[in-house]
Amino acid sequence: MKTVADLKIGERGVIVGFSDELLSLKLLEMGCLPGTQVTMTHIAPFGDPIAVKVSGYVLSMRKDEASTIIIA
Repeated sequence: MKTVADLKIGERGVIVGFSDELLSLKLLEMGCLPGTQVTMTHIAPFGDPIAVKVSGYVLSMRKDEASTIIIA
């Protein structure tokens, strides 16, 4: 199972689901909908936080949050 946290800069994936039900509501409200393409754009020097392009904008999140977004 691959997650957004596994992506390298420039890599893409399509959201297929979430592993954390409580956090998924917050992510859905931010535009991380199943079927949406995400692209890794930035990784902080120490690896956390990260930034991904999703739904036409860049979203910054912690790596532990990104690890709950399952991609294909």
